[in-house]
Amino acid sequence: MAKDEKKKKAKSKEKSKDKAVKKGKAAKPAAKALLKVSPLAPASFPDLSPIDGVRFAAGEAGVRYQNRTDLMLVEIAAGATLAGVFTRSATRSAAVLDCQEKLKALPEAPKNGFAIVVNSGNANTFTGSRGATDVQVIAEAAARALKVPAAHVFTSSTGVIGEPLPADKITAVLPVLADGLDAAKADVAARAIMTTDTFPKGAMAEVEIDGRTVRIAGFAKGSGMIAPDMATMLGYIFTDAAVTQDGLQAMLSAATKRSFNAVTVDSDTSTSDTVLMAATGRAGNMPIASGRSADGRLFAAALEGVMRDLALQIVRDGEGATKLVEVQVTGAKTIRDADKVARAIANSPLVKTAIAGEDPNWGRIVMAVGKSGAAADRDLMTIRFGDLVLAEKGWRAESYSEKAAAAYMKGQELVIAVDLGLGRGAATVWTCDLTHAYIDINADYRS
Repeated sequence: MAKDEKKKKAKSKEKSKDKAVKKGKAAKPAAKALLKVSPLAPASFPDLSPIDGVRFAAGEAGVRYQNRTDLMLVEIAAGATLAGVFTRSATRSAAVLDCQEKLKALPEAPKNGFAIVVNSGNANTFTGSRGATDVQVIAEAAARALKVPAAHVFTSSTGVIGEPLPADKITAVLPVLADGLDAAKADVAARAIMTTDTFPKGAMAEVEIDGRTVRIAGFAKGSGMIAPDMATMLGYIFTDAAVTQDGLQAMLSAATKRSFNAVTVDSDTSTSDTVLMAATGRAGNMPIASGRSADGRLFAAALEGVMRDLALQIVRDGEGATKLVEVQVTGAKTIRDADKVARAIANSPLVKTAIAGEDPNWGRIVMAVGKSGAAADRDLMTIRFGDLVLAEKGWRAESYSEKAAAAYMKGQELVIAVDLGLGRGAATVWTCDLTHAYIDINADYRS
């Protein structure tokens, strides 16, 4: 090819690229942001030991994303029990509604196995009657592939709201996934359910129950639209312990309050919030019927540890986050008041942007306490950042040092503590800062 012709072609490509940028076809800030892993991310995905009776698979269905896994399939062996917690959003997804109905209909000791199918890229929310039909089509296809009742297939969808779900793309891939199920593929499954997440989130614990080593392992996804109300964006937990249906549900619900329901990224509750948990019973322990028994307390504590780990990883991956913040409230008149204050602080855009700017502006904490609706007395309140006392007895503390406070704010993990001095109510909520990257990601989410 002549040099002149090469130059002409090169110029033509540059012009086409410029036109694409002008028309908005070039890569958006969100796409670039997704490539950058959160600075708060753990060093690596944990080694999740296989859970006897559970197998995973993941693949590319092309629901919305191209050249990345976006579909997960889980097979749970017969003899397992299942529990779940879900969003209380009035506009919850077709998948959530279906899961809730199926859980209600389950007997105490189901004889058949289960399947979980999860897609990313499309939330199947606000999709009318078609949404319910698509869930049914997917459940029936998974049931055929794994030879379980369709009533034992639980689905979840996460992604864009208001777009019809291409169920045919999912059903076409399910037989292939069924052939590739493997107990050691939890990490692959965890990646398949990500949307704006910058890293997959997993956690595991082992505990001695009834003389047997019991394992609990799980993974979750979530980055934005995080202020859970009965669950988190999506979470799946598995154990080889023997636990009754009612016992599993009670312990999962209790642990959710102190883990997934105690985090917030942006105060927005998703339409798709779902946490499902399966107990296969393969560990061989005497079935745990309650979290109040000796074995039940051990199991419940280990379960809560796994769930809290996952919940904090979600905050660490908050869209655009650079800091993890623990908000501790003590001395409230009631636990409810303590929770109100903690959430008012954790959800305040003014507080979160001050943290992003590393500004020890404790006046914004005062503001948040005042607007929370909880009982408060200016002259009894104490505000701390870490070990530093910033305000007490109605005004700035005599020991206050702007230099020390500003230096503290440069850390990646911060503690904001407020003692209201009114009673014994206490609550802890975890959140993150609010940076411009949050705007970049969400402004171009559908592009």
